[in-house]
Amino acid sequence: MSENQTAEARQDMAEPQGMSPRRRAQLVRTVQYVVLIAIILVLAIKMDWPRIGNRMFNLQVIGNLMPRLPLALLNTLKYTAGAFVIGITGGLLLALMKLSSVGPYRWIAHIYTEFFRGIPALVVVLSVGFGVPMAFGIKIPSIWAKIAISLGVISAAYVSETIRAGLQAVPKGQVEAARSLGMSHTSAMIHVVIPQALRIVLPPLTNEFIMLTKDTSLVYALGLMVPEFELTKLGQDSLNSAQAGLTGMVVVGVAYLVITIPLGFLARHLEKVQQKRSA
Repeated sequence: MSENQTAEARQDMAEPQGMSPRRRAQLVRTVQYVVLIAIILVLAIKMDWPRIGNRMFNLQVIGNLMPRLPLALLNTLKYTAGAFVIGITGGLLLALMKLSSVGPYRWIAHIYTEFFRGIPALVVVLSVGFGVPMAFGIKIPSIWAKIAISLGVISAAYVSETIRAGLQAVPKGQVEAARSLGMSHTSAMIHVVIPQALRIVLPPLTNEFIMLTKDTSLVYALGLMVPEFELTKLGQDSLNSAQAGLTGMVVVGVAYLVITIPLGFLARHLEKVQQKRSA
């Protein structure tokens, strides 16, 4: 008997009777691929492609939307940026309050966070847009300010937890070293701790910007004028056309992806950079 035959015989004796785990796993994967391909083929055959093309990819509707799309895209970014600035500012303040040695500060920050994380964003948008001006006689000067405030106060509740975790992740030795150099506690926080914490939380803050971009779809409830339309309102307006179908929503969805996909890649890149720094 040759050496190869001897080795094979030993392997057969060593393996239990029946299919090995490796071959069983390969068979399971093969079956899954076959089932998936079969489902795709059935759907491809059964779908009414001419109707889908007419209702979702109507070139005439796309052509009508394209001149209005850049302004809606710009408005979406403006609303997102305004809310993000308020969210970062408020979130940083709330995070510092949560870490404060003053008890009432901590209680206020926690109550704020739980409240705005627990109610629907649409309720806040409607309250800031209509309820607050009527209840307190306050006139909010522009639709941009209404959107920035309503989405910003919600964002601050989420950002505060992210920044708080970042502040706590900075080694305490950094603060002690700053204090040994004669810095006050406030100065050490501003010049040493907060800059390092912001670098740590930059990836999740990028994800928060993505979430805010999608949350701007709620501002349709404020009754926007045509020059104030953001992407979702533009798509909703296109539904009024008898021939539009879902084409407007498809165009709007692609426009959102143009914003969110690059930001998603940026967030993952920042996470990798942060992991390398921490290693």
